[in-house]
Amino acid sequence: MSRNKTTDKKSLIERLEKMPIVEVACKQIGLSRATYYRWRRDDEVFADDCDEAIEHSSAMINDMAESQLIQSIKDKNMTAIVFWLKHHHKNYETRVNVQGVIKHQADVLTDEQSDLVERALKLAGLIDSKEVQDEAVEI
Repeated sequence: MSRNKTTDKKSLIERLEKMPIVEVACKQIGLSRATYYRWRRDDEVFADDCDEAIEHSSAMINDMAESQLIQSIKDKNMTAIVFWLKHHHKNYETRVNVQGVIKHQADVLTDEQSDLVERALKLAGLIDSKEVQDEAVEI
């Protein structure tokens, strides 16, 4: 059976406007996720339309979830109450107190450490022997 690409794209966008999960929307219209991602890559307008549809349906689900959370608060569900307060009230937010002292100190490398750094730079190909010798002469 032959499929109509334009119709499939429109159907997918319609599904994404109601369900922001790509895999679910694709399954609902019988389309593979690989096809969806190929279409996104090849069709910028389609990709933008999908992003807009996903954003719309995500906002709708966020509204539903918030409505359910508020209803749970009204039903005196303590988990919902604590969640709301931790995320919407300064006095109840989770706090982490980090304290410390930053000490700025420039340690001078020993001759052995300098030699090790030089050898590592040579082995990494970041400097050649001639550069190191030239710099040593300048110092």
